[in-house]
Amino acid sequence: MEKFTTLTGVAAPLELINVDTDMIIPARYLKTIKRTGLGKSLFYPLRYDEDGAEKPDFILNQAAFRDAKILVAGENFGCGSSREHAPWALADFGIRCVISAGFADIFYNNSFKNGMLLIKLPQDQVDLLTEDARQGANATLDIDLETQTITRPSGETIAFDIDPFRKHCLLNGLDDIGLTLRKKDKINGFEESRKASQPWL
Repeated sequence: MEKFTTLTGVAAPLELINVDTDMIIPARYLKTIKRTGLGKSLFYPLRYDEDGAEKPDFILNQAAFRDAKILVAGENFGCGSSREHAPWALADFGIRCVISAGFADIFYNNSFKNGMLLIKLPQDQVDLLTEDARQGANATLDIDLETQTITRPSGETIAFDIDPFRKHCLLNGLDDIGLTLRKKDKINGFEESRKASQPWL
């Protein structure tokens, strides 16, 4: 998993509440177990019309936000079904961080396990960052995971909280498999001792 240390980039304001995982990635695109190629279908019902043409008024279809790395979203982002394809699609599009006043629990957990930083902030601070995000390429946000700060274009910093274990995993690029492999020597030692003591297994 790619490490997350600092991130500087354009933030896209997605000013919708209760964006569920079917809006993030519709069920018809869940046939793959690959984590790549899903970005083109991200927010499909919001980005495209019935003929598959882009809707010019959707935020990620606008020139200033096509390369956004950060999403400033509405309350209860990621609600609905527990599909892991939702963070996969966001990551494949290029989104590394989502900021909101609240996230659905399963989506929140899945995102961290896939190397994405989710930041919960009070609504008034989310509103400030939404205002910044509306400026598009004229303003970028700087996110520093080690210091747990977001620096606004004005230079003002906003502090955020994060679970220490999640922070450790992101800073070191550790997903569940990576965490397990850190115990490889102990696992191999156990397997060898079991073979010696119980060769019939």
